[in-house]
Amino acid sequence: MAGVAVMTGLFSTLIAGALKVLTEHYEHRFYEYVRENKAVIFILPLGAFVSILWLKRYLFSNKPNLGIREILDGIRRKNHSLASYKIPMHFFNGFLTVISGGSTGIEVSTVVASASVGAVSCSRQSILRKYKTEMVCAGVAAGLTALFNAPVAGLLFALEIFMKRISGIGLFCILIAITTAFFMNHYFFETVLFHFQVSQWNSWALPYFILLGFLSGLHAVYLTKSVLFFKKLSGLFRKNYQRFLFFSMLISLAVFFLPALYGDGYIAIDHVASYTLIPGTAFLITIVAILLLKPLITAATLGAGGDGGVFAPSLFLGAFLGLLVAYILNRYFHVEVIMVNFIVIGMAAVLSGSIHAPFTAIFLVCAIVGNYNLFIPILLACLVARVTSGFLYPYTVYTYSSAK
Repeated sequence: MAGVAVMTGLFSTLIAGALKVLTEHYEHRFYEYVRENKAVIFILPLGAFVSILWLKRYLFSNKPNLGIREILDGIRRKNHSLASYKIPMHFFNGFLTVISGGSTGIEVSTVVASASVGAVSCSRQSILRKYKTEMVCAGVAAGLTALFNAPVAGLLFALEIFMKRISGIGLFCILIAITTAFFMNHYFFETVLFHFQVSQWNSWALPYFILLGFLSGLHAVYLTKSVLFFKKLSGLFRKNYQRFLFFSMLISLAVFFLPALYGDGYIAIDHVASYTLIPGTAFLITIVAILLLKPLITAATLGAGGDGGVFAPSLFLGAFLGLLVAYILNRYFHVEVIMVNFIVIGMAAVLSGSIHAPFTAIFLVCAIVGNYNLFIPILLACLVARVTSGFLYPYTVYTYSSAK
């Protein structure tokens, strides 16, 4: 089992690392090109959706692509497994979706591909097939570890979302896989996503962190319902070209006027995190527009057939929601909160509310920041966001289909 777990961690890291490096490189290049030639954005998303359809039809024989639900089905159904074709399918689909401006991220593509690595690794030998769930979760944890260099978050994500019952063998396999992924990623694929300067927080700001957590829970529900609504809407189109034209036009128009909505949005997050001064009213209007449109554009991307999920959109929305709350508190109430703290806490809180996995969100964002200075306010905001979102809407985009 240890050897299989090591191989799962190794191959999951290679897939996640390659996808991360390639996507980041080409997304930056395409983003700069679109900024100089704005009309190009009306071609890119449409081209990506057509390419994904072509790959599905001619390379993958119209095999289904259901995202995280594929992992859940593979775990719950004894006779259902994640096939090896899902590895290249999600790799190419995630890459094409994000670099072309699709408003999602590669996290779900990576997780499904790495889960498939775990499933394939135990399917070759009959003696290992009874440990399918354990190896799938090991692949999931290794993939997330490789993306964010966050082994604790990888472990917790596998446990909170997929492995409801913790077994000794399952925990052993996950720990072996994430250890392998952590060291592989550290030496070959580690990159700095964001340049946050977080040092301290003030105890008198605790009520404002609770407020941010509550608002994050509300916005997480807005994101979830937007995605589910657009998925239903996509079923109303009889022809693929109609669906592609409609959704790609929504994406293109939004990105044309708000370039921050391009791709996973990590470029924009890194940009706003550097603010030290309170921006003007025009910027406030821009933030509000981004917060209103991002869930819709993410939903349009997924509704059109783009690969991805709500991981990156949640981090993006949380950053801008935190910025908005800090802006209002400082400008209109003269509270003088630390703006970058609210950006970081908001990222974790919206992610907690949207995937109903608060501890994954806590340790993931702490790993992104590179320290645990904000652990207590992040914990508080994440728990408030989770309770709020769960009270308002008990489903996530992962659990809705299986619950109906």
